[in-house]
Amino acid sequence: MPLDDAWRGLVDDAAIFPPGDAPLADAVQAYGGRTPEEGAELVATFVVKDTDLPHVRGFGGPLSVVVTGGAGQLAGPVGLCQRLGLDLAGLEIALRDHDDLPGNARRVVAALHDVDTKAPVFVELPQIAPDHGWFAAADVVAEAELRLKLRTGGPDASAFPSSEVLASWIDAALDRETPFKCTAGLHRAVRHTGEDGFEHHGFLNVLAATERAFDGGSADDVVSTLEQRDAAGLTVDVPRARRWFTSFGSCSVAEPWTDLRELGLVG
Repeated sequence: MPLDDAWRGLVDDAAIFPPGDAPLADAVQAYGGRTPEEGAELVATFVVKDTDLPHVRGFGGPLSVVVTGGAGQLAGPVGLCQRLGLDLAGLEIALRDHDDLPGNARRVVAALHDVDTKAPVFVELPQIAPDHGWFAAADVVAEAELRLKLRTGGPDASAFPSSEVLASWIDAALDRETPFKCTAGLHRAVRHTGEDGFEHHGFLNVLAATERAFDGGSADDVVSTLEQRDAAGLTVDVPRARRWFTSFGSCSVAEPWTDLRELGLVG
């Protein structure tokens, strides 16, 4: 049975990134060999670093390319994808100049003027409670019709944003009518304490919280949705939520796929 469109392409396969750290060749083989019974239709792009592009020559699927440098490095991977015949489905770049986030965002926008691509560009803002500079950078991203990338986990506890901070990021994206993707930490559907002892957000929580915020829910309501630990307490119109929360990068496809099946959300 084909996967319902509501769930199709929700996960970007980031198997080569921590904590999975799969060898590139193994990850490529797993991506290409995944069957519908293993969640193939749940997966959208294969995520690689720009420095990996020469090693995926001949890859037939869509790629999300993480730019490892600054704005001046955006043109390189786009041109290389074109030369190698690779399907560039997305570019991701982090703002690293924390002292001038809006200026950094403007440099990204300026660099893109000379880049020949229609692929969506996701700009990652730092993992802080939004301040004036953060909001100003988000404004630049929105005005240029780029997208936001929100980091929801990592190798240590500090890499997992609090529910209040994540709620403020979601609200900022919706306030600017800017789609966003998430990355890291969202392996499971529902909020839980991971084997690492850290509090992990659930991707079903983020979908539901996005819909709550879009419908005008209060900040407290959005936070409580993010902190709900019982799947039965989460209701969400997934297509509406995914208009804004488009996908999330995960080093595991099996975990989100298993959760969706066990919750009866997919066949």
